[in-house]
Amino acid sequence: MSHRHLIGPFTEIVPFSSVKKEGPLLDRELHILKEGGIVVKDGVIESIGPFSELKKEGLKIEEVEGESVLIPGLIDAHTHICFAGNRALDYADRLSGATYQDISKRGGGILYTVEKTRNAAEVELVQTMLPRLSKMLSEGITTCEVKSGYGLSEECELKMLRAIQKARGLQPLQIVSTCLAAHTTPKEFATPALYLEWILQELLPKVKKEKLAARVDIFVEKGAFSPIEAKPFLQRAGELGFDLIVHGDQFSRGGALLAAEVSALSADHLEVSEEEDFRALKNNGVIPIMLPGASFGLGIGLPKARLALDMGLPLVIASDWNPGSAPMGYLLAQSALLGAQQKLSMAETLAAITCRAARALKLSDRGELSPQKRADFIAYPCSDFREILYWQGGMKPKQVWIEGVARL
Repeated sequence: MSHRHLIGPFTEIVPFSSVKKEGPLLDRELHILKEGGIVVKDGVIESIGPFSELKKEGLKIEEVEGESVLIPGLIDAHTHICFAGNRALDYADRLSGATYQDISKRGGGILYTVEKTRNAAEVELVQTMLPRLSKMLSEGITTCEVKSGYGLSEECELKMLRAIQKARGLQPLQIVSTCLAAHTTPKEFATPALYLEWILQELLPKVKKEKLAARVDIFVEKGAFSPIEAKPFLQRAGELGFDLIVHGDQFSRGGALLAAEVSALSADHLEVSEEEDFRALKNNGVIPIMLPGASFGLGIGLPKARLALDMGLPLVIASDWNPGSAPMGYLLAQSALLGAQQKLSMAETLAAITCRAARALKLSDRGELSPQKRADFIAYPCSDFREILYWQGGMKPKQVWIEGVARL
């Protein structure tokens, strides 16, 4: 038996349903419905319109009290929230002048988290993920991506991906999983090339067989994998049927150009990317995902978000929540601060964490409020959508709905 009900009234509804897929956006281009309501049927949006008109249909009403602005649920398209331990020592060392590479050489960095994650049982990884997911939900995130990459062995990479899958079923937030076994070379392998070959031959077939992830990521950077090493790996992963993601241009250029060359789905980070890199991404249909949390965590420059938009790219912003370079995890705050520094419009910033972020995860059923889309949306306690970013992450949602069910 179908369930159909009306939610509202909302002072403003900003659906993001007619937003351009790429390039600059002006706030005045956003369609805003005043005093609106939304009809949900079986977890899907049926219609949106003036609350007073929808009310006449005699539906069961889920009343929203007080002023509120409704927007699509936020989408965090790049996170590493499946991990054990923390890297507070790394953070302290960076504040004292050590570089990311210095810390890796002394036994910190990614390999430190690998050690802690390898020692954690699968159930422990699930249990540590759940409060992180709960925090994300409280911040208005209804869908997030989660990577492996702190296992770097068959047993532990599969353990991580299975833990991500189990966490998906224990709470309402929707999760997209990514295999990032190519995060760095573990001590057990003599060369990066041998490790990448092992991933292709031994690990990815098992990931595919168990349907643990449909996406493969690789960290292209000095101290991780070079573009020359990464290119054949990505090409062969693509032949296996995986969507391709590149961690690139965080400290040195080369990753974005590689992402363009192999027509990756997205190129993530891009802190040091220049006009040439953005042009290549644009020409090859690669989505740029920028991660201001890593810039804040590492104390390095922010990516050139304004330039990317002005060159016609579909900017996406994600938190990069991880135990090393981006421990904050507050997507809205990071997005607001990047927007302030890069002079992004409210529309550009919000699109980067809703409708454009959905496309970066190949999710055509969410990121906007329109008929036949998932009923994932959030209400903020204000009367003007511009207040959401004005408070720079300080304003929290008053309610969050996933598939039309209130979860907060």
